[in-house]
Amino acid sequence: MNIRIVRKKIKSVSNVKKITNAMQLVAAVKMKKSQQKAREGEPYRLHLKKIIQKISSKIDLNISALFKVKNLVSNRELVILFSSNKGLCGAFNFNIFRFLTKYVNISESDFITIGRKGAEFISKLGGKIVADFSKNSSNSVSAIFQTALNFYLEGRCKSVKLIYNKFISTFHYEPTEEVILPLPRKIDIDLDIKALSLKGEYVIEPSANILLERLLKSFIEEKIRGALYSSDAAEHSSRMIAMKNATDNAQELIYNLILQRNKLRQEKITYELLDMITAKELVEKN
Repeated sequence: MNIRIVRKKIKSVSNVKKITNAMQLVAAVKMKKSQQKAREGEPYRLHLKKIIQKISSKIDLNISALFKVKNLVSNRELVILFSSNKGLCGAFNFNIFRFLTKYVNISESDFITIGRKGAEFISKLGGKIVADFSKNSSNSVSAIFQTALNFYLEGRCKSVKLIYNKFISTFHYEPTEEVILPLPRKIDIDLDIKALSLKGEYVIEPSANILLERLLKSFIEEKIRGALYSSDAAEHSSRMIAMKNATDNAQELIYNLILQRNKLRQEKITYELLDMITAKELVEKN
């Protein structure tokens, strides 16, 4: 390897380093935006839980099909799978796919995919995709919810679950499975948040049954939206870390290449000096 090739490699790796560093910064900004969206929706979801719990304690929950499907015609599960549209995000997709194959029977499940990588993975395994919202997932939460709700109410699945990477911190996320239909008889709420406590009795119009049905549907839709934002934050966090590692590796490679370039240049200078000394000695002898 000569000096010219080493210099070209240094230039190429430097260009890659600039790209990975830029991608790291972009991923960090996107991660913060997804975190902010998830936080902004949390007070609404907590209020919704409290209202549902208060109303549901005074009516018969058996009247709602959201707690138990009445006309079940298929014993399959409907899985809403969240993944990424692009790569270069570390083990983000690998972790969720490994979790999926471990806890879900793909041959006995139908899938709604959010993310091109997830759709490709399910297709390769021979799974059945009933809907794909990979192109514009952020604006398709209502459509995702309606598709899943229709499947459940028509009895084409016994349950609906979310599988996604739950964002915990900048350096940590974990694959999560969450059943959204049928709803549990008791919806747990965070009672330690005193600022969101609701006191007093409600005057409900037109009826508690109609209001509860609408609140429950809104609650399920918000769970899907929260999972989407959490998955987005985890994806950008994983990409930020992956790009930081790539940038650090590029810097180390550049350092080693510079050492090699200096070594080759020193060898070249040494050989040139030896040639000059040898030529001088020959001239002196003649």
